Amino acid sequence: MTASEKVAYIKGLIEGMELDTSKGQGKLLAAIADVLEDLALGLDDVEDSIDELDAGLDAVSDDLEELENYVYDDEDEDDDDYEDEDDEDEEDYSVVCPACGEEFLLENEDLDAGVVQCPECGETLELDLSAEDEDEPEEDEDK
Repeated sequence: MTASEKVAYIKGLIEGMELDTSKGQGKLLAAIADVLEDLALGLDDVEDSIDELDAGLDAVSDDLEELENYVYDDEDEDDDDYEDEDDEDEEDYSVVCPACGEEFLLENEDLDAGVVQCPECGETLELDLSAEDEDEPEEDEDK
């Protein structure tokens, strides 16, 4: 039973008691019933507004979910493509083994580790990248 229905029931009880609503207790009960009726109508309006807002929020939530699926699902699928492109953009570094003279390419993991083994003779080579970085600007200054 809604608030409006309950107020209507109370008003019916007051009328059924055949009270004189122009004096004393009858007048008081009639005024209380009128206030309750106004409150119930206001409450009905608020509930209707909440229902509309809830429906709108559900629609926005559904749209956002579709957008997230579109953006993030495509991003997951494209990650492999980006990784392949990154591999193509990376510079290849070659090293000549001082022990056997074999030239070979380094991978990023080798650069990060700072140590690599020669694939030909197995000699362990320590990489000193800081010296290479320092030499490059000096070459530019000499020119």
